[in-house]
Amino acid sequence: MKINSIINRYIFIEFIFPFVLNLVFFTFVFLMTKILDITQMIINYNVGVGTVLRMIVYFVPNFLVYVIPIAVMASILLAFLRMSGDNEIIALRAGGVGIFGLLPPVVLFSLIGVVLTFWVSAYGMPWGRMALEKLTYQVAISNLELGLKERTFIDSFNGVTIYVNEIDPSTKELRDVFIEDRRIKNIVSTIVAPRAILQSEPNRLVVRARLFDGTWNQADLKDRTVNSIKFGTYELQMDLKLAATPAAPGKKRKHRKEMSLTELRNYIRNAKQKDSSYYSRLITYHNKFAIPLSCLFLGLLAVPLGILSSGLKKSFGLGLGMLFLFVYYIVMSAGKVFGETGLYPPVIGMWAPNLVILIITAYFFYRSAGNRTFKFISLRKLWQGKYLEK
Repeated sequence: MKINSIINRYIFIEFIFPFVLNLVFFTFVFLMTKILDITQMIINYNVGVGTVLRMIVYFVPNFLVYVIPIAVMASILLAFLRMSGDNEIIALRAGGVGIFGLLPPVVLFSLIGVVLTFWVSAYGMPWGRMALEKLTYQVAISNLELGLKERTFIDSFNGVTIYVNEIDPSTKELRDVFIEDRRIKNIVSTIVAPRAILQSEPNRLVVRARLFDGTWNQADLKDRTVNSIKFGTYELQMDLKLAATPAAPGKKRKHRKEMSLTELRNYIRNAKQKDSSYYSRLITYHNKFAIPLSCLFLGLLAVPLGILSSGLKKSFGLGLGMLFLFVYYIVMSAGKVFGETGLYPPVIGMWAPNLVILIITAYFFYRSAGNRTFKFISLRKLWQGKYLEK
């Protein structure tokens, strides 16, 4: 059977609409996990609709890496469940088309998913994370005064907590200010001033607090000593917590999810010691290949699941497919956890899920190629050891 035959084109087209539908649905579900962060930005910094939409666009690549494999499997499974329910699979088999004759459009569609997922993983995720961090910094810096609230302890700065009794709405001057600085180990500094102003440095993501006519106290917890100084003008430099994240300008090292394939490869090759940072980057590197390739294995698994579930409710066949998908991500999560600890080579943990799905797929194809169907039985029969209908 040729790849451009009528049957193959028909089957391939059957995948498109369910794929788009699943892609939109699961992206929306994943996006809901970030709705709290977006809501906080809207409340704290009064961001507009345009900024919110940009944030959503930057979030999406992080989800698509996991959503595309799900959408590929679900769309193929739904297509074959429909074809089985309408007896089209029986008609094709009667015409001499076996299960392996149905694979060309499945393989082609799954390989398209592999390419899309790899592109998103290798290029989309780093771009999205860095663009999101940059946008977040711009919003935080340009609307710094909106993030400050009267009579509220503010911990938006690294190691520094600020309490402001009143904020002048016209001059943005802070009144009755209390600052606690714990950035030095075993040293606690407190500053009390009747008024202060904040000045930001966007290029450095640094905020300078200029305080007037206040008192500076320093307590050494180790030596148990206290110093107190009155000042006319005192300037305190503070770093936003956002500025401490790996995407901030002037950072020493990128976050592993922001690194390109070349940067990850160079880091792994030149690492002097195999610590948690090394293992986490090694896992990220293998993930960029293992997760995209899962589109192929999951897509192939959907074929026998859709065919062997004939006679059952479509929801049951779809649920069975989602169960195997859940198993895949459980094995992958376990591989990440144990791989980061160095308990076993991360390459095993990252590729084990694909190996598990491949074995399951081979078994289901064996059952389907021999025209064997599954009989999902009661727990009583399962206890007696009668698993499959021969």
